[in-house]
Amino acid sequence: MTAPFVLVFFLLLVIAVPVAHAMLGGVAAALWLDGKPMAVIAQRLYTPTQSFPMLAIPFFILAGNLMMSGKFGVFLVNTARLIVGHLKGGLGHVSIMGSVMFGGVSGSAVADASALGNALIPVQIKQGYPRSFASAINASSSTISVLIPPSIPLILYGLISNVSIVNLFIAGILPGVLLGVGMLLCVAIVARIRNLPRSPLEGGFRAFRPQILSAIPALLMPIFIIGTLRFGLATPTEVSVLAVAYALLVSGLIYRDLTWRGIWSASVDTALMTGAVMIIIMASSTVQWLLTAERVPQELALWVQASFSEPWMVILALNVAMLIIGAFLDLPAAVLLLGPLFVTIGQAIGLDPVQLGLMMVVNLSIGLYTPPVGTTLFISAAISGATIGQTVKALLPFYLVALALLGLISYVPALTIY
Repeated sequence: MTAPFVLVFFLLLVIAVPVAHAMLGGVAAALWLDGKPMAVIAQRLYTPTQSFPMLAIPFFILAGNLMMSGKFGVFLVNTARLIVGHLKGGLGHVSIMGSVMFGGVSGSAVADASALGNALIPVQIKQGYPRSFASAINASSSTISVLIPPSIPLILYGLISNVSIVNLFIAGILPGVLLGVGMLLCVAIVARIRNLPRSPLEGGFRAFRPQILSAIPALLMPIFIIGTLRFGLATPTEVSVLAVAYALLVSGLIYRDLTWRGIWSASVDTALMTGAVMIIIMASSTVQWLLTAERVPQELALWVQASFSEPWMVILALNVAMLIIGAFLDLPAAVLLLGPLFVTIGQAIGLDPVQLGLMMVVNLSIGLYTPPVGTTLFISAAISGATIGQTVKALLPFYLVALALLGLISYVPALTIY
């Protein structure tokens, strides 16, 4: 049944059918040709929706949407300008620092690219930044959000691999910080070459003290999440609900910008984002059932062991495969599709599943700003007015930083200590 699935799946992708529908089409074709009842699809679609830990996804998304629906975005940018705005290429540094801060609230690269891109790219262009460089900074730095807790891709990986989400969250902090530092160095070098302006916060801390102090409670959200999980005070699902309550308290009592219209808008956005993620989860469940029934993970693991004599070669092959697939599939879909296969291979060579999870998320996040279907790439280029080709050329140093981090995570397990 595997061959018809692969053929129909890729055929549907080529004609621009959404990934989830392409998965379902491939499974339906495989079942039909094998004479199996189509009722299996309905059963497999229903099964993942009954997972209690899955509730963490919409609640974390809602917490981020509530926090970003009001003044926090302005407070965040001003805080970042206070810290790094005085450097050459100040607004470029602010974009990266903002992504680090934003990641601890939203966990979504797409939300980061949209929010910070619309706030910073037009100002960067007015200050003389090349459109392509402004676009490249936003497209690449927004992927830091998928490493800093609460990360939606790490939650998805934890769910399909039975790995502790707490351990994944903790393991993602250091790689996220290293990625941010590497991108800051890229901006510093380019800013010096192009003589890009500084953008200090006029008046400094004294003038913006209320805003900067108000930003602190929201920026403490990832510490609240990690601390609660680390000390076993609540499960990830319970923490996601507490995060919503925390967001409501901060927006309502500290920012005082919480309105019924804002709550409604955040809830609608959350429903749309959750729906998009859930249909991929449901479709990938049918694919996992099909591959498991055909013993594809086990056979693939045996083939890899027979073809590559050393574990480092297996890790390299996995990374190359993910880089290629990540350029064509969106991050959540790629994690859900490849996770069950690669976890089995990782077990066969003794690769820590947490390390593998960070490898997957860092690797596949590069696909978010890689053509032909890079989501943050298209968002950033549309905001800046640069062409995709111009943006990709400006992205070259950022690709090198991401690949260097990927190499470190793949071969230095200490970076994913949890």
